[in-house]
Amino acid sequence: MRRTAGRLLLGTLRYRLAGEPPPADPVCVFVAYPHTSWWLDLPLMLGIAWSHGIAPGFLAKKEIFRAPFGGLLRGLGGIPVDRKDPGTLVADLTARARTGTPFALVIAPEGTLGGTGHWKSGFYRIAQEADVPIVLGYLDKPTRTGGLGPAFRPSGDVRADMDVVRAFYADKHGAKPRQAAVPSLREEDGATA
Repeated sequence: MRRTAGRLLLGTLRYRLAGEPPPADPVCVFVAYPHTSWWLDLPLMLGIAWSHGIAPGFLAKKEIFRAPFGGLLRGLGGIPVDRKDPGTLVADLTARARTGTPFALVIAPEGTLGGTGHWKSGFYRIAQEADVPIVLGYLDKPTRTGGLGPAFRPSGDVRADMDVVRAFYADKHGAKPRQAAVPSLREEDGATA
């Protein structure tokens, strides 16, 4: 049922599924990029996940979980985040990932729309601390495709891992390309090449 719903959702939005199959690992962190249009990106990423038979969890600012959409967003897998006080979010999600219970956490590491600054590193830290793969999910408006790219486990060499990420996303463009942030983490600034 979920696969059919995912394919119908993609078809309704006139996108087609492309890319690689999901990893065999029951637990993983999905990167959702580029994140340039909340109202388009969320349904498309859900459609991609559901088309692969995956029930994703996704992070979103707590403000959008108010009535009338809060219950619906939680039912779709939404996890509210207080961006002013994230507290133990990474630790809590890492602990959940370590249980081995099937869980695909979808994170838009840009954190917000606007295309400025560095990505938030939570996706990387969760995957590294829980020893689970990062799966590169994407949307590409010019080709109207979306899907999954390569999966890899963080090596601890942040710059080298992010070079892989940047290379994969170099030709992917969101609905509003000027709002996409270049994939980079603050942790790279102090890394040695």
